[in-house]
Amino acid sequence: MNGLLSQYLPLVIFMALSAVIVAALLVAPFLVAYKSPDSEKLSAYECGFKAFDDARMKFDIRFYLVSLLFIIFDLEVAFLFPWAVAFHKIGLAGFWSMIAFLAVLTIGFVYEWKKGALEWD
Repeated sequence: MNGLLSQYLPLVIFMALSAVIVAALLVAPFLVAYKSPDSEKLSAYECGFKAFDDARMKFDIRFYLVSLLFIIFDLEVAFLFPWAVAFHKIGLAGFWSMIAFLAVLTIGFVYEWKKGALEWD
């Protein structure tokens, strides 16, 4: 029985140390945070607009456009990671297919740039 406990002792110590670190990280912001609330800090943040009464106000289309562009280019990076990991196995065909994929995304990015979708006027 003593041998079994000595095998699990490092795990118990690791879990206890993890719990202490988590507790410290949860408590520390309340102890060291600078507290000076004012009306600006306490107001609701409404995506760059001043706070308003009607929740049914229409948002500018640029918010949706920026979010869609972010998703598109975020997915590009998500496809690049597995490709880079398997690069030595997929050969020349995999390389050129990824180059074609990146070319299509680059053309789309240039088109959006020329149309002014990335400008915030």
